[in-house]
Amino acid sequence: MSQAIEFDEAAARAVEQMYLTPDVVGQRARVLEMLAPKPGERIADIGVGPGLLAQDLARLVGETGRVAGLDMAPAMMKMARTRLAALPQAECMTGDATSLPFADGSLDAAVSTQVYEYVADMGTALSELHRVLRAGGRALVLDTDWRSVVWHSSDEARMGRVLACWDGHLADPHLPAKLGRLFARAGFQVLRVEIVPMLAAGWQPVSYAAGIMRAIHGFARNNGEAHGLSAEEIQAWYDDQLRLIERGEFFFSVNRYAFLAVR
Repeated sequence: MSQAIEFDEAAARAVEQMYLTPDVVGQRARVLEMLAPKPGERIADIGVGPGLLAQDLARLVGETGRVAGLDMAPAMMKMARTRLAALPQAECMTGDATSLPFADGSLDAAVSTQVYEYVADMGTALSELHRVLRAGGRALVLDTDWRSVVWHSSDEARMGRVLACWDGHLADPHLPAKLGRLFARAGFQVLRVEIVPMLAAGWQPVSYAAGIMRAIHGFARNNGEAHGLSAEEIQAWYDDQLRLIERGEFFFSVNRYAFLAVR
């Protein structure tokens, strides 16, 4: 059972703060290195979010290129449009990954980070991606497999229950393990796959780990009952993490997987 997160203005600001942490800034650098955008290219950012990656892409394709950012959340669209306002080669539009608003073969490249794990119909989504890319066009998809999480806790069973609740906000919390096969079925050739770790070997308040801990706490408080979690158990999980932080025993790691494919 999936309970989608409502990306209102508060949630959009929280996502933006997380995307500005050193961990995710480093992720964007890896994505840009793998996609290798060139001046004059036409690129779509599917799930533009706060617009940070689209901003970098727009600067790299230059005024002769074009970057289109798609999102379904009005709060994200507002944030991205504000960030991209000074870049005439960039635009934002409402769009769905399973019905892309682009002509056949009209794009040189497309990128999607932390989006397809929310998409139930991946067959259609990747077929749409194949349709809008030109022959030889590149696709860069990055998503998390939550089975890769290593998170220190004083109660591992309780941690497992909280993470199982968190899985419920995604259509597929283990998408990367299937992406190679799904790309091949859609007509792509996968050229490169890389792990992008989110690692916190100690507590750092400005980090992906800190942001995701707050996000999971909030989601579990709103949705825990449906997953058999009481409010007391959720708070006990959070309080345990605070005690581990105080003792210098915090540890968190999860892997994201970046796939570069060609049409």
